[in-house]
Amino acid sequence: MIKIIAIGRKHESWITDGLERYQKRLQAPWNTEWILLPHSAREGLAARQEESGAILSRLKPEDYVILLDERGKLLDSPTLSRQLEHVFTTSKPPVVVIGGAYGVDDSLTARADLVWSLSPLVFPHQLVRLILAEQLYRAGEIAAGRPYHHE
Repeated sequence: MIKIIAIGRKHESWITDGLERYQKRLQAPWNTEWILLPHSAREGLAARQEESGAILSRLKPEDYVILLDERGKLLDSPTLSRQLEHVFTTSKPPVVVIGGAYGVDDSLTARADLVWSLSPLVFPHQLVRLILAEQLYRAGEIAAGRPYHHE
């Protein structure tokens, strides 16, 4: 199971449709659990700190934390698949974190085991959720040796 903690409102209907499409296909250990935390009413640094604190309070010491950040490491799909396979073999529960509109503070970045960039572009949070779900599905298919991904 991959836990995903995201800041923001519930999934919009068009995102829910896409997420359900991939989540129905995901199989253990690649299936996902979404935890949506409310965004802060504050702005800037204050929002970043409040939201990061809320995320940190949901993390366990044994979690393998993957933080999504446009300044993170770019991974291709096969590399992501291998990285997650490695995490599953170490019995560390993977947790993917999607911060709020102002990002996350240094304490959350320091807690991350991997800071991963989907792209150097910035995407709306709702779209990031859908891209993440598809990439997790793709990674699982690669790990299983199924033909979804083409080199």
